[in-house]
Amino acid sequence: MKKLLSFLFILSLSFLIATSMVLAKSDKPSQQANNTCVTIQSGDLLASDDSIISTGFDQWGYNYQGHLFNGFYCDAYRDADWCQSYEEDELIMKWNDAWLSNKDCDGDYLLDRHYEYTSYIGSGAWLTNQQKGEYGEDDQICKWNYFVKIVAAPDGAEINDGIWYTDTNDEIGPAIWGEFAIIQEVYNDPCAGEHGLSSKSPVGPGFGKF
Repeated sequence: MKKLLSFLFILSLSFLIATSMVLAKSDKPSQQANNTCVTIQSGDLLASDDSIISTGFDQWGYNYQGHLFNGFYCDAYRDADWCQSYEEDELIMKWNDAWLSNKDCDGDYLLDRHYEYTSYIGSGAWLTNQQKGEYGEDDQICKWNYFVKIVAAPDGAEINDGIWYTDTNDEIGPAIWGEFAIIQEVYNDPCAGEHGLSSKSPVGPGFGKF
């Protein structure tokens, strides 16, 4: 449990930080004039390591076309030195088009986020993180897994004492990253006495509500 608690929140940040590493060519003209979108298939979009973003999985485990990451934790950060303590922990992330699109329609040659919205609020964006690993404690190997659903807060929602509420005062869930709410968490760690559902939004854990 000690190891899990030491980086559980960091793991939950994986998508938000790691996908912010997606960059695009800066010498391309804007496509806004003809109202078209640049797709991954065009070969014009680049990742942070200057590799061309393509369909299917890249060497790190990102499938930007399929809105999916499947790999080890450090792979999400291009095997950065600082995350080596977590290199054996596994991570799967899934997201929808509002969270991070697989095309660029606003002319900046970046994969679009909350397209046509000024922020994630009201965009309908969502993300799931599925994580698992193991750690040693009292001469035994403890295996854990964790699953979380995160959604963008809807229009008119407000935060009160760290909790997002709808404009009709229905509780959504704990605030995270400012514009988002946790609507479901499942945590299993027998060594820590944790089994199953640990939190669920009172308005329900399903997507598409906001």
